[in-house]
Amino acid sequence: MTTTAPTTSARPPRLTFGRILDSEWAKIKTVRSTVWTLLALLLVSVLITWAIAALAASDVAKDVAQGKENDAPDLLTVGVAFGQIAALVLGVMSMTAEYSTGMIRTSLTAVPWRASMLAAKALVLASTLFVVGAVTGFGCYFLADVMLSAKDVGVDIGDPGVIRSLIGTGLYLAVLGLFGMALGVLLRHTAGAITVGIALIFVVGGVVGLIPGKTGDWISKLMPANAGSQVMAVNAADKMFQPWTGFAVFVAETLVLLILGAVLLEKRDA
Repeated sequence: MTTTAPTTSARPPRLTFGRILDSEWAKIKTVRSTVWTLLALLLVSVLITWAIAALAASDVAKDVAQGKENDAPDLLTVGVAFGQIAALVLGVMSMTAEYSTGMIRTSLTAVPWRASMLAAKALVLASTLFVVGAVTGFGCYFLADVMLSAKDVGVDIGDPGVIRSLIGTGLYLAVLGLFGMALGVLLRHTAGAITVGIALIFVVGGVVGLIPGKTGDWISKLMPANAGSQVMAVNAADKMFQPWTGFAVFVAETLVLLILGAVLLEKRDA
């Protein structure tokens, strides 16, 4: 008498958003350029902040002694203006690197729901940049405050706006990375997306300020970096949005670009 072994049909594991997140996390942490870019962001921001605070501390102390306004809070995260390029580059490359290597075809085959892949990639990128950005913000503060306190113009971490500024550094860099990712999705070319991003952050934002009258003021306020970076400032700059208002504007602008990118990602061939 013979017996037949029961047959079982093994179902492939169900594709969930959690598994897509795991995949995107594996991508970002195994790429060597990610580590170097994040390290550059941290070191450039912290060291430039420390150097500027060291050079300016004596002048700030003289101004305070003469009864002028204490500009010390403006120095706490000043170096992030240079380190932010790394966040933008990382955001762009998180998307364009897949196009340049052809990996995007594999990704879209494994995850047919393209919007889900983009959402997972955005979540991993934003959370990574927020953590590194917040660490950078606090690192900038502590090193700058050492230099300022040596001249008796230190800034207490409990002073109004300081904690918000340091946490805001992480928030701003996270959204800036998403802004770069959106440009990467739209342009699908690393150099082109980085060039456009740097132009919008460093060039156009300053040039539009030359437009006279209220029109120029409003356009300047709405530029991505001008609006978003206010959340990093202890005191809001003149003629700019208040910190949380400006950050909300930057988030809205980035969401518009990401939604447009998601639509094009669905329609375009890989």
